[in-house]
Amino acid sequence: MALLALGINHNSASISIREKVAFQPELMAEALEDARNQAQLEEVVILSTCNRTELIASVAGDNGEDGGRRALEWLAEYHRVPLDQLQQCCYLHYEDSALRHAMRVASGLDSMVLGEPQIFGQMKSAYSVAHELGAVTGMLAQVFQQTFKVAKQVRTDTAIGENPVSVAFAAVSLSQRVFSNLDQTRALLIGAGETIELVARHLVEKGVNQIVVANRTLHRAQELAEQFGAHAVLLGEIPEQLVSADIVISSTASPLPILGKGAVEQALKARKHKPIFMVDIAVPRDIEAQVGDLADVYLYTVDDLKDIVESNKRSRESEARKADIIIEAGIETFKRELATLNVLDTLKSFRRQAEGVRDVELEKAMKQLASGSRAEEVLANLARGLTNKLIHHPSIQMKKASADGRTDIIAWTQDLFGLPGSVDNSEKS
Repeated sequence: MALLALGINHNSASISIREKVAFQPELMAEALEDARNQAQLEEVVILSTCNRTELIASVAGDNGEDGGRRALEWLAEYHRVPLDQLQQCCYLHYEDSALRHAMRVASGLDSMVLGEPQIFGQMKSAYSVAHELGAVTGMLAQVFQQTFKVAKQVRTDTAIGENPVSVAFAAVSLSQRVFSNLDQTRALLIGAGETIELVARHLVEKGVNQIVVANRTLHRAQELAEQFGAHAVLLGEIPEQLVSADIVISSTASPLPILGKGAVEQALKARKHKPIFMVDIAVPRDIEAQVGDLADVYLYTVDDLKDIVESNKRSRESEARKADIIIEAGIETFKRELATLNVLDTLKSFRRQAEGVRDVELEKAMKQLASGSRAEEVLANLARGLTNKLIHHPSIQMKKASADGRTDIIAWTQDLFGLPGSVDNSEKS
């Protein structure tokens, strides 16, 4: 059985290609069955996210390259994408390389944002779906169990996902330096673009449940607010909202500042100088620089965040090197465990064969006793019969090995059965 990983991701393909080969969740059962039948895959898991589409599969035989070719042709045909177009942006991994790739993906080392945790859950979900639909029945289950085990160890033993590497996440994380319990705070978000949406998402994940979204157009503010159970207002209402805001994060396309020093001073007086944490992500700036001079304001700009993000990226890259060491150890562990499972099958066959010989000889002995033969004679025949039958085939094979000059097999047999003596070195030359 051979292992392969075939796919495209954000590094290898544009979004126009990625969206063509994405799999809809409601069609996954059909896709898995079709992949197994048409591409002749023994087992398969399909991972499909906004940044990647991958098939991790096992194929019959020891050479996975034919299986990889069939899987690629199937993917192109299934999504009606020209094969040559797909070939230009896909990657194929086999055996150790395929296992390493799966572990790196699950650990967040192959993600657009290094160390992001979402991919682990997406991969577990993809595996669960395939397993429930009968597309995973043997070796691939062991591959994924080891992959998840290693990915968890990476999260536990490294800090790969601890430091924020997006501006939105960095802004929210910084707020924890001012407020130990974010669930007790109220946030005012200025703007309603993609960055503010990410900020709102991170705030909610941190436990903030009181959010106001201020925007130039109320309709867009309401659309965003509905996603997070927030309240929408117009920009003109910012001064009155500022009085109750502990966290203010702004990101608009305004050419002029939206929030001045005077408005913030008035809000601080009304708040009895309770501190306000502010982050200005906009370029040009939304918050006047002089606001940062106020004693009870903690103001950060996009440049401050970029410095933090770059520092954290370097930190994650350092942790990624530690993660790679864990992954290599995980691959070796898997190979040893797989080899152990393989020898277990051989040992079971060996035991069944020995027990078969035992049963035949025991039946003969019982018949001899029943016919009145002396017990001593029956036991001697039983012992002789067992000995002859058990060593017959190994004896033939050792004689053949000796005739063929295979002294290594004789030495291995001596070691296997703990026999005295060794093969003379002169015989090995």
